[in-house]
Amino acid sequence: MPLLHAIQDDLGYVPEGSYPSIAKALNLSVAEVHGVVTFYHHFRTHAPGRHILQICRAESCQAMGSEALEAHVKKTLGVDYHETTKDGAITLEAVYCLGNCACSPSIMIDEQVCGRVDTVRINEIIAEAKGA
Repeated sequence: MPLLHAIQDDLGYVPEGSYPSIAKALNLSVAEVHGVVTFYHHFRTHAPGRHILQICRAESCQAMGSEALEAHVKKTLGVDYHETTKDGAITLEAVYCLGNCACSPSIMIDEQVCGRVDTVRINEIIAEAKGA
């Protein structure tokens, strides 16, 4: 896991082409490396956009409207989870608790957690990310 984290921290993702080298270094099969990378939502297999937008899908956020928020974001961006906008600005990801339950629904843009997000606020966040 630390090796995979280090690679993703450096590159922004874990390229599939690196699996054989990782497997050899850790005395694992390529299938085992692939299994770990694809099991954990944190790891990406493709380069992300300039900004990572995560929508919390945990129970508290769902109870406070995150499902409607995610539908709005997907429609606005024209992408689904684990996809990047055509302009390369935003990669959309699901996350299962940002630890901000008292301020549901919550999202995280890059490393900044935002709470009580509605469609007006998410539109502002998207506009800022696309403009940056």
